[in-house]
Amino acid sequence: MIGAVGVVGYKDSGKTTWVRALSRELAGRDHRVAVIKHTSHQVDLAEKDTAALLDAAGQVAILSSETSGVFWRRPMRIEDVLAYLDADIVLVEGLKGERTYPKIACLRDEPDDRDLFEDGLVIAAVGAVEPPASLDVPFFRRDGVAAVADLVERRAFKLPALDCAGCGHETCYDMARAIVAGEAGVEECVSLAPTTDVRVDGRRLALNPFISQIVRSTILGMLSPLMGSSRKGKVEVSL
Repeated sequence: MIGAVGVVGYKDSGKTTWVRALSRELAGRDHRVAVIKHTSHQVDLAEKDTAALLDAAGQVAILSSETSGVFWRRPMRIEDVLAYLDADIVLVEGLKGERTYPKIACLRDEPDDRDLFEDGLVIAAVGAVEPPASLDVPFFRRDGVAAVADLVERRAFKLPALDCAGCGHETCYDMARAIVAGEAGVEECVSLAPTTDVRVDGRRLALNPFISQIVRSTILGMLSPLMGSSRKGKVEVSL
């Protein structure tokens, strides 16, 4: 199961510095770390040939003896990208509007810093200035990277953004807030370990436990005469 933590803040708040420091610290603890970085600008492709190919084909993979990469000429969701990452902890730089994982707020002593706490998902604040006491979150300065990494190890999670309501909460955002507040556990998310996984064009459909069981029972019932005694293990159906 992948755990994620967002590192959010406004311009010049030190997001990249903190993501780099946390990546090194967590990797040094034998975690498989990946970073998802949001930018409001066009992705810069260093090679002109790569840019030309991407313009012509819409998707290009680059391979070398040391690195590799894949580029798409379309926006993608975090959930779409996670499938390509070999990681147990993902640090997401930016994307303040995402609401399915906890966040670390990078402060710069400006009035709009308070906006970072409005979604109720902040588990810590970092920077040169402490947040107002009324916000009641742990605060760390630049020398507190190890302590923040401890927090990431304990509290990182990523809900699937399916809003299936199987956990009893109406949306994954509601569930995420409850987890951050200590009122729920990530193990209560039934979609993270679904008994039935239905995907259309690679995207998982939201199935609450009731619908999941109906789909599962219907398919197994139809296939049972063909399966004979081979009824254990994973069943895959592709249309």
